[in-house]
Amino acid sequence: MIGILYIKTLKKLIPLENSKIFKDELILTVHPKDLYGVMKFLKYNMLCQFNCLTAISGTDYPERENRFEVSYELLSIHHNRRIRVKTFVNEVTPLLSMIPLYPAANWWEREIWDLFGVFFQNHPDLRRILTDYGFQGHPLRKDFPLSGYVEVSYDEKLKRVISQPLELTQEFRFFDFRSPWSDSFAHKN
Repeated sequence: MIGILYIKTLKKLIPLENSKIFKDELILTVHPKDLYGVMKFLKYNMLCQFNCLTAISGTDYPERENRFEVSYELLSIHHNRRIRVKTFVNEVTPLLSMIPLYPAANWWEREIWDLFGVFFQNHPDLRRILTDYGFQGHPLRKDFPLSGYVEVSYDEKLKRVISQPLELTQEFRFFDFRSPWSDSFAHKN
């Protein structure tokens, strides 16, 4: 169990924006410029020894100024303890790659770059990993259209796959924003 004393000690040693405990797991929030230093401290300090990076994930909150949350899940085998380190960035703020500290970060950083567009500075091979190399946009952003930007189909005459810009017509769409469970909908029908 993570104690309050442990959190107070960490706050004295590393720059934290926020910290909390959720289901016996410590969650730290750090500024993007402090992220690499904090991760290095958590890996090499004898109090921590978080030697194993178990996951990196991204989340999009488009209503926020720094819309992308990037979370690093760490494990200390020595202390049998887990920790989550979060940071928030926007579309243009890069994060330093964690590959020098945790080689396992390679594919996760590529995935977050591919799906969200978060750039990882000093990454040795930052290229798409789940989408096509010619793919435009980042499909897990909340503002990405569900149908995408291009339509892909097989042409029998050419015997190959072709990509064409997608054109969506809006003229036959009707949106009824009333809720069927509200009183106003029930009285009008």
